[in-house]
Amino acid sequence: MAELEIHTEPESQADPRGQRVGILAAVLAVALAIATIASHRAHTAGVILRTEANDHWAFYQSQRIKLHNAELGEELISALGSKNEGTDHALERFRSEKAHYEGESNIAREEARKKVKEGDAVEERALRYDFGEGLLEIALVLTSLYFISRKMLFPIIGVIAGVAGLVIAFTSAVS
Repeated sequence: MAELEIHTEPESQADPRGQRVGILAAVLAVALAIATIASHRAHTAGVILRTEANDHWAFYQSQRIKLHNAELGEELISALGSKNEGTDHALERFRSEKAHYEGESNIAREEARKKVKEGDAVEERALRYDFGEGLLEIALVLTSLYFISRKMLFPIIGVIAGVAGLVIAFTSAVS
């Protein structure tokens, strides 16, 4: 039976360039993990802000319905034309409710618009995190190709993509 020889490199002949590329890949992986977490958190904050905006819009709509009901009541009493103490009291109550619902609906509308604007800003930030995350993923894959090809072109392009990804993700963090 033939013997099979497995050739291994002694530790003294270890690839120092490969070790540096391995460390670079590890650093890129850590940066990728940080960008991924930041992206997920930003998307979650965006969803929460959208939900809050929807709540404010629902409240706005409910106040507008109540306002229209008060207007309808006022118009019905005016159309019936009978004037007495009860109708005067009802008219005054409808007018008071109209003012109340008008004020509350305006506040709710402004709060909803504010939450939508905040949500848009957070989603824009999350998209920048996503783009940075994508570049960091590309950088990690390209850098890892060194171990298959032993060509330094891949880690060099990986560093360029990684730096671009870090810059984009960082600009998202500071905005």
